[in-house]
Amino acid sequence: MRYEEKAKIAIVRVLVPVAVFICSPVLLIAGAPIRRRYLRYIYRAEAPLILEKERGRVSVHWFVVTSSLFALLCWPTESLVRVISRRG
Repeated sequence: MRYEEKAKIAIVRVLVPVAVFICSPVLLIAGAPIRRRYLRYIYRAEAPLILEKERGRVSVHWFVVTSSLFALLCWPTESLVRVISRRG
């Protein structure tokens, strides 16, 4: 999407939290592995940039990565994984 496409950006800003909320039961149970895989997929070497300022483009992935709701729903399983890895 281009920065100038204000309507598309507004729609994505509304739909990303809705999609995250719909997926919330899954994220609360298995959020850490899902988030890790998603971030690896987005930041892989051959992936396109999620934010290209010089071209004026922003990806939908940028809204998911910066979503505080997404991070909040993945937090319980991430903290559980940290506790288990310290003990194991």
